[in-house]
Amino acid sequence: MPEPVDAVEMRTALAGLRRTSGLPVAFGGLLSDARHARIAELDGARTGALRGLVISAGSGLGGKAIALARPCAVTDYPVSRHISHEYDTAVAAEGLRSVVAVPVVVRRRVRGVLYGALRTPVSLGDRTFDAAVAAARDVEQALAVRDEVRELLALTQEQAAAGPGAAPGAWEDVREAHRELRALAPRVADPALRDALLAVCGRLASASGARATPAAAMEVRLAPREVDVVACVAAGATNAAAARQLGLRPETVKGYLRSAMRKLGAHTRLEAVVAARRAGLLP
Repeated sequence: MPEPVDAVEMRTALAGLRRTSGLPVAFGGLLSDARHARIAELDGARTGALRGLVISAGSGLGGKAIALARPCAVTDYPVSRHISHEYDTAVAAEGLRSVVAVPVVVRRRVRGVLYGALRTPVSLGDRTFDAAVAAARDVEQALAVRDEVRELLALTQEQAAAGPGAAPGAWEDVREAHRELRALAPRVADPALRDALLAVCGRLASASGARATPAAAMEVRLAPREVDVVACVAAGATNAAAARQLGLRPETVKGYLRSAMRKLGAHTRLEAVVAARRAGLLP
């Protein structure tokens, strides 16, 4: 069964934190509600003392980071006067001393917390802070993409069901949602969510009223990135704008567009869009 983003992305971020900072221990988890985070992932831990620990906002170092929505650190956790000590037993069991905690913030809302730690009491430098913040940003981006995808999926389910009977303005919304979903697909780490996203894209494309014969549609086979580029072109994007939206170089976009036009038998960008819609590749 595919793992959710709070396992896959968190685990990847923690491994990256250890690799870039040199810290021997990294751990973290997402908030289950507005005030509580559960430590779900550990990297480099010697015991299971921290796993499953529920961190309350304002309590301990991580709770302080959650409450203030900013990174916090201590040089020697057990004796620090700047934090409360509800979690000393678990911290002591793992032998942690110097610790940094960074909140995961998406749309100005704290969604989780990442920690990096040493088993010796030394001051953590800028490199360590930068690595911890970068790891948190990776998780933030993954969560933001997932949120956006789910919002778009919810929005387009009804629009796709409406099909060609939808009002003209609503149909333009369908086309824009299709383009945005396709642009987001390569950034989605969760396989199940990515498959659901692409399935909705297919429904949106096939819902168009202008249809060629099934045989004609079968003759056109565009690569996923070729469809992405044509979808951007259909929305009026230049090659440079499409490159920004898709995270590609303008020259790469130009190559995909040229290949798509050849397969579609199109001589202009407009002809390519029309042909893609007739082939059921775009809504």
